[in-house]
Amino acid sequence: MMKKTVYLLLCALVFSFANTVKADEGMWIPMLIGKNYEQMKKQGFKLTAKDLYNANGSSLKDAIVHFGGFCTGEIVSDKGLIFTNHHCGYDAIASNSTAQNNILDNGFYAKNYGEEKPIDGLFVKFLLKMEDVTPQVEAATKGLKGAEKSSKMLEIFNTISKAAVTGPTIEANVKDFYKSNQFILFVYERFDDIRLVGAPPQNIGKFGGDTDNWEWPRQTGDFSVFRVYAAKDNKPAKYTAANVPYTPKKFLPVSIKGVKNGDFSMVYGYPGRTDRYLTSYGVDLATEKVSPTIVKLRDIRLKSWKQEMDKSVDTRLKLSSQYANIANYWKYFIGQTEQLKRLKVADSKRKEEKAFTEWAAQKTEFAGLMDQYAAIYKEIDPISVQRTYINEGFMASAWVPNAISIVRSYAAVDQKKGDAAFAEKVKTSLQHAANTYEETYVEAADKKIFAKILASFYQDVPVKSQPKFFAEISEKYWTGNPETTFEKFADYLWENSNLIKPAKLKAFLATNPSLEAVKADPGYKYAANVYAPDYIKTNFGSLVADFETKKADLDHLYLKATLEKNKGKLMYPDANSTMRLSYGNVQDYSPKDGIVYKTTTTIDGMMQKYIPGDSEFDLPANLIENYNKKNFGQYGNDGTLTVNFITNNDITGGNSGSPVINGNGELIGLAFDGNWEAMSGDIAFDKKFKRTICVDVRYVLWCIDVLGGAKNIINELSIKK
Repeated sequence: MMKKTVYLLLCALVFSFANTVKADEGMWIPMLIGKNYEQMKKQGFKLTAKDLYNANGSSLKDAIVHFGGFCTGEIVSDKGLIFTNHHCGYDAIASNSTAQNNILDNGFYAKNYGEEKPIDGLFVKFLLKMEDVTPQVEAATKGLKGAEKSSKMLEIFNTISKAAVTGPTIEANVKDFYKSNQFILFVYERFDDIRLVGAPPQNIGKFGGDTDNWEWPRQTGDFSVFRVYAAKDNKPAKYTAANVPYTPKKFLPVSIKGVKNGDFSMVYGYPGRTDRYLTSYGVDLATEKVSPTIVKLRDIRLKSWKQEMDKSVDTRLKLSSQYANIANYWKYFIGQTEQLKRLKVADSKRKEEKAFTEWAAQKTEFAGLMDQYAAIYKEIDPISVQRTYINEGFMASAWVPNAISIVRSYAAVDQKKGDAAFAEKVKTSLQHAANTYEETYVEAADKKIFAKILASFYQDVPVKSQPKFFAEISEKYWTGNPETTFEKFADYLWENSNLIKPAKLKAFLATNPSLEAVKADPGYKYAANVYAPDYIKTNFGSLVADFETKKADLDHLYLKATLEKNKGKLMYPDANSTMRLSYGNVQDYSPKDGIVYKTTTTIDGMMQKYIPGDSEFDLPANLIENYNKKNFGQYGNDGTLTVNFITNNDITGGNSGSPVINGNGELIGLAFDGNWEAMSGDIAFDKKFKRTICVDVRYVLWCIDVLGGAKNIINELSIKK
């Protein structure tokens, strides 16, 4: 057995270099880039390692922001200008659109600071520093396992994070890596005054719609423009008209030289989640049960929304943001399942696990790991569909989690009886939540979705496995078939609950109802039955909690063993919404025999797809006019205009909006999508097919300048020709 600590082993792994991992695979921690830097130089990176990450001076990491906690953005001017994706800014754009001033459909570019639109609730975070805190965490959790270890780990995370917070706008958290074999503290500065500066019409920003989503070739102008504002001392501040554009530590120059096959490319951002070390048992469960159920339930929501969205502009604007969000990962789960099966990922993992088991047989600590995995997955398999229905189905109707929140709020008021200030604060908060809920409430769609999901559950889960409350509903309202049965139940709830229809909800809240009155509401009674923790406890006992605890322990040991088994090889941790960089090249590929996909697409291809009046392939009149005139200005090349390009960089959700940077540290594009052939990427990286789809920055600037007439934005940029 090895005597060295896991911490020292990880350091050796991170700072060593071997050719076992291709340079384009991996989302690397900037602080620990180590010998990767030598490979980056070989591929065309021309800056220093400190230019990538420097905790004591400005570096590229200071130009990267975590945008809203769900996307990435990059600072592109000394006045705090941000570029990100159109789909990242979609909610901000849609929420500022009305039928009379429809900036979602028509586009918008502020011609001065005064026209920029404050976005309530939107924030960005700049990473200040990272610090390895593995020794502290391991010392605090030594000898612990299971739930006791998890509890202690959260406690020490909280202690370390609190000590790092030095002011009201500083945030800190500890993240685990390699399945809790390494721990790093991240310290951020948060800015809450973020304003919308510009966005193209959505038939540019979403050109191709769901049809082209996750596909190459692509011609989508997926970008939007925001700005960070600060107090006059350049410190973070809540929105006020007196705030001024933020002066950043670093911003990215913009290159309009263009890209060609083989050019160096780097993506710097905040990838969400990958699970590359998932076992074959996890892959089987995902492909056979979980993902198909997610797809089915999201399809119900999308079809119901679309029917109503097609009836009026107002409804389309109300639902467009959540529709786009659900549609994106609806197609993703379809593609992921298809590619995992095509690539036979589960079979490949089984071969790896067989070799691992033979190696681990000689190690007391790791022997029998795969048998233990098989046992826990056998236990969870029978309820995997039921479990998936909780969040994707039962909680999909917005009023359901709202009902839970309302009861919790009134329970808190009851506990603080006599505290009038607290009660008033809760009342104001609930009124705000009710107004937010109303913004996306469309009764015909919401009611239909609710009934169809319950009918789907009835058909997918054997009657003997259905929970008691559900059986009582189906028996009481039974009409002879599931669909009309649950439509009847929906009718009952919508008529008798005070928590569903926005007008009734707001009137009910205005009466300051008692906790008992809210709990007596039929809507709450339903919500209480399907609220995830209570549903699981009532119907599955400790089965789910035991599975999660055992799996976490096994994952920890499996990664500890894998790191030991592969000592001296270069290994990267899974993405976990922390800053990462991936490096590679602009690169074409061949999806099948006889076909080669080029690295770039142009506006010519966009015009070939153009369908007047179509919801996915229509185009603005001024784009067509300028195309016909070949008015591409300084952004064109060879008589046309590049729209998108592809690289072999490793990205995932959360990387949306990430800068694509050339070897000189200049912005060449914005990452916004992946390709269909490699949608297994969150679980298995495909070295042959994996591509990142990027909007070319020249197309972005052309849309802003020529189509939008916003030369004020162009003049802010440092453009490299």
